[in-house]
Amino acid sequence: MRTYRLALIGFGNVGQGLAQIIRDQGDDIARQLGVQITIVAVSDLLKGSLYDPDGLSPTALLDAVQTSGDLNGVAAPHRDWNAQQTIAESSADVLVELSYTDLESGEPAVSHISQAIEKGLHIVTTNKGPIALRYPRLSALARDRGVEIGIEGTVMSGTPTMALGQDLLAAANITRIQGIVNGTTNYILSQMENGTTYNAALAEAQEKGYAEADPSGDVEGFDAAGKVVIMANVLMDASITLGDVARQGITGLTPQDIETARSEGRRWKLIASIEKTASGVKAGVRPTRLPTEHPLASVSGPTNAVTFTTDLLGDVTLIGPGAGRMATGYAIVCDLLGIARKVQPREK
Repeated sequence: MRTYRLALIGFGNVGQGLAQIIRDQGDDIARQLGVQITIVAVSDLLKGSLYDPDGLSPTALLDAVQTSGDLNGVAAPHRDWNAQQTIAESSADVLVELSYTDLESGEPAVSHISQAIEKGLHIVTTNKGPIALRYPRLSALARDRGVEIGIEGTVMSGTPTMALGQDLLAAANITRIQGIVNGTTNYILSQMENGTTYNAALAEAQEKGYAEADPSGDVEGFDAAGKVVIMANVLMDASITLGDVARQGITGLTPQDIETARSEGRRWKLIASIEKTASGVKAGVRPTRLPTEHPLASVSGPTNAVTFTTDLLGDVTLIGPGAGRMATGYAIVCDLLGIARKVQPREK
């Protein structure tokens, strides 16, 4: 039985989704797949920090947050450690980095991940910032230290986009990637096609939790651009930055634009695209009018999708959830299972 001891930096929706999966399916994962997953440390700026080398009960963690909004009621021999101390002093095998996303500096996640790699911990993260901005350096550091970095949850949550591109399609030669990788904008455009105004659709998205109070990261295309950089660099061996991504959001689209497209048998989608050209990789995020027969045109609501164009298989389209606590928590589990397939756990 392989055991992975996790230190979680951040215990928001994704961390809680992971804890719920461990609580509900942990025994089945251990029995069927031979991997025991245990949380030994949690460090969250708002909810508190605690460490127990014998393991923390996911039920106790979830109940505490549900009851009081923090982790103060959970018994543990060590408390109030910051992220750096948690990484340095806990007995974790894996750092699960779930701090807030910053697409300008990648911090504090870059520092957390770097520290953990130097200590010899494997990394699993759903945080786009460090992977979009610093992946080549972090990946090289991980190779030098003999550890793995799992990044499945950075692009389409629990829908296995990165695994499909990195593993199953690796020999098919991916030449182009097109995708709907931001659920907020896809929901807004779907509602606008149903006759809702942009402002009303945005308000609905915020009410449902699809959009933040400040939605600019989504509607102006920054979130999708970060995912484009990740896919280009990891799946197509590019070396691009956010500045290389031609970006345009959906805020300029009007009901008339939506109606005109409908009358022409087309549908507006915010499309992330990456394509190999003779001069290198071309990447962009922009509203695009797709013919209704295009595989991405029928994807509605907050759902995500990506179409890989390959030399050997033609087009391969993957559709699934692009957000949500359980879906993203599942991405972490998938990365842990992937690490288990590649390496043996180290003795503590």
